[in-house]
Amino acid sequence: MLIAVTRAVSVTLADCELTLRPRDPINVADAIAEHAFYEETLRSLGATVVHAPAEPTLPDAVFVEDTAVVLDEVAVMTRPGAATRRGEIESIATVLSAYKPLVRIQPPGTLDGGDVLRVGRTLYVGLSSRTNREGVSQLEALLNEWRYEVIPVEVNGCLHLKSAVTQVAEHTLLINPRFVRAECFAALEMIAVAPAEPDAGNALWIGAAVIYPAHYPETRERLERAGVRVVPVPSSELAKAEGGVTCCSLLFEVA
Repeated sequence: MLIAVTRAVSVTLADCELTLRPRDPINVADAIAEHAFYEETLRSLGATVVHAPAEPTLPDAVFVEDTAVVLDEVAVMTRPGAATRRGEIESIATVLSAYKPLVRIQPPGTLDGGDVLRVGRTLYVGLSSRTNREGVSQLEALLNEWRYEVIPVEVNGCLHLKSAVTQVAEHTLLINPRFVRAECFAALEMIAVAPAEPDAGNALWIGAAVIYPAHYPETRERLERAGVRVVPVPSSELAKAEGGVTCCSLLFEVA
């Protein structure tokens, strides 16, 4: 069974952390509608949606991906690089503890789940403004007994590694090579985002389809030409909070 842990959009979303984007007005009602459409899309693709407790006073709480790295054997509770987001962790830990044993990143390590790209038994981990080398080292040590390969990757010009590159098929990545070096993923096939859509590298691969922002039509066309089944979702308001389609769920299989 495929589980998708999600959380309601906070009424304080407009007060979210921003690193690279200018602060544009966010229509929270529209963001809530986008999130509802996203959840229904997850269900339509076979996921069972599990709601984590709402956190109305935590603006970024909808972006649950950053709170954990959920693998087959274990869930790693992160320590977000933005101190204002660390209050999001415990309620997600309570949900995940029903499915997986938990381990944790400790100070002074920082790690955002949005910086962790899993491809098979390899975890590419972005070194970004939110994830430091200590966090990467701790992740590698925590996962040593399960023999995951952890590869640090420098990120430039975007918030997280998965702002720049995500998996869209078993051996294929969607990538903006301006934000991350394509050579880091030389063993995989790559589809480059359209030059006019530099922020279009975030897609959510689920089953035989990819959930993808509707506001990147040129990159969507590139994906479809490559044979990727794209399911578009509205996400322009959530994007104003530096959120992508991977950010709004934690996906994992359970027996």
